[in-house]
Amino acid sequence: MEVKPCRVIGYCVTEKKNAKMNWAEFGNVCRNHGFSLVKVDLRVDLESQGPFFAIIHKVTEVIINSNMGDIEAATALANLESYIRLHPEVIVVDPLDGVRSLMDRSHYYRIVQNSDLAEDKVFTPTFVDLLSTDLKENLQRLKDSGITYPFVCKPSVSHGSDAHQMAIVFNEEGVADCRPPCVAQSFINHNAVLYKIYIVGDNFNVSERPSLKNFQPSDRKTIFFSTADVSKADSTSSLTVLDPEDAAVAPASNPDPQRLRHIVSSLRKELGMMLIGVDIVIEHGSGRYGIIDINIFPGYDGFPNFFQCLMDSILDSATSKNYGIAKTSRRLSEEIDNSSSSKKQGKLRHLGESSETFPGLPPDQNLLQSVNTGKNTNREYEQDDSGFDTGDSSDERKKKWGLTRGRGHGKKLSQQVRGFAAPSQQSSLTITDHPVRTGLGGV
Repeated sequence: MEVKPCRVIGYCVTEKKNAKMNWAEFGNVCRNHGFSLVKVDLRVDLESQGPFFAIIHKVTEVIINSNMGDIEAATALANLESYIRLHPEVIVVDPLDGVRSLMDRSHYYRIVQNSDLAEDKVFTPTFVDLLSTDLKENLQRLKDSGITYPFVCKPSVSHGSDAHQMAIVFNEEGVADCRPPCVAQSFINHNAVLYKIYIVGDNFNVSERPSLKNFQPSDRKTIFFSTADVSKADSTSSLTVLDPEDAAVAPASNPDPQRLRHIVSSLRKELGMMLIGVDIVIEHGSGRYGIIDINIFPGYDGFPNFFQCLMDSILDSATSKNYGIAKTSRRLSEEIDNSSSSKKQGKLRHLGESSETFPGLPPDQNLLQSVNTGKNTNREYEQDDSGFDTGDSSDERKKKWGLTRGRGHGKKLSQQVRGFAAPSQQSSLTITDHPVRTGLGGV
């Protein structure tokens, strides 16, 4: 009788992301590792669709709609939360608590403020929540919080149909244009260049994008814009073109790879997330790195071997969970051994036996076996394609370079791939020529 495989990886994402991602390609990667890939229907109980080894999701719209009283969305979210609660062994990409924390801009700005990144000249520009429609109250809050002009007014919720709609406010008169609830964040001049970090576990890739040009306080009227237009690789917005006097003095600098690694490792530690995007600008004059936005499960078009990196990260997460199980099991075994040596025979199992392995994890990738035998658990990349349709000419015009953990498959990039775990020996990165320079973006 044929035994059906019980190791299943499920995914549930928005229709937009579902259409963009080549899940068939990820299905091939899953099969290469002994897994089945299935689309999860959140409208029905997940127990009948599993058991799952891992669940990959982007349910930001479901969370937003649920918070707005949508019964169908609330049911779908409850089904997912119930399954996760009843199955703590399942790898969830990403934890719902982390997702919720990244849906609130002011919340994740505070996370950055309270991290160790300030020690490495990394900061988030000064910000304050504007929750009232009372102009005098908002003016006072801006003053008390030290917000400088111009500032960027952003929706408080970082996901949804309005999340990309922002404004640049140049003076007190323009504060009336703010649309609470929103976050007012001091604008820092950064020479119209934005760096987007795409993170997959401990691996990351960086692309340079257009950004807003330098601005000064003035009596000009509020500028309304969409980051979806401004920060596109092939943006033609006049907002991204430096004024002649700024273009003449704007330094040509590349981000420090060591600092980027610190940003990735610190945010991974603080957020506990696997799939995140980080928008960074380098402040003109000071050279400080400003984190202006963090995104949940961003678009990974152009990310080398994305699906294989995702699979590697899921398996790494599984071995981490397994390690915690193993430590607990060893401690309990020692307690039993100390309390009753007569029960030792036949009841305490060796740490490396199959009963201590993570359910569903392939034996040759189990951490316990790698500890006992010294077996190398690195998985070689098997796919050359990122899994996305990147045929758009705008993708080809992006500046990008890879920074990964040295799994050795970034050969298609024109820049050298450096290891995440082992610090790079060079202090800067060489970037290929790029005709487009301009982007506050990536919400």
